[in-house]
Amino acid sequence: MKIILKKEVVGLGEAGDIVEVKTGYALNYLVPQGFAAVGTPSAIKQHEETLRQRAHKEAKLVADAQALAAKIEAVAVKIAAKVGETGKLYGAVTAAQVAEAIAEAGIEVDKKNITIPEIKEVGEYEAKVKCYKGVFANVKVEVVAE
Repeated sequence: MKIILKKEVVGLGEAGDIVEVKTGYALNYLVPQGFAAVGTPSAIKQHEETLRQRAHKEAKLVADAQALAAKIEAVAVKIAAKVGETGKLYGAVTAAQVAEAIAEAGIEVDKKNITIPEIKEVGEYEAKVKCYKGVFANVKVEVVAE
């Protein structure tokens, strides 16, 4: 019996896969538990159309994310912070400060999508900005004394 998986089933497949299983396994376990739907010809056809549309939307989102990543990589971020006599910062530079500095350049980025190393001294660092699944941009962050 053909079924369309709604959720990942270990040893069987990922969500969205069309697999062949024994009728009893499908009707007594997978379908009642919500792991799968019966794979009738019309359901399979509709599922394939949904996958085709989803792939088209995904390609557009990835292209947009790559364009955003190119814009972000072109930006050089400069952050002024208070520095002690030894050259160490009072506190640390945070992802929120980097997001704010990128926003001043005209690009909105969520601070949750920024990964930075621990910045506690003046110097140049590299932050990683997640634009979309698997699309990252590296931005140079220069920390200077205030």
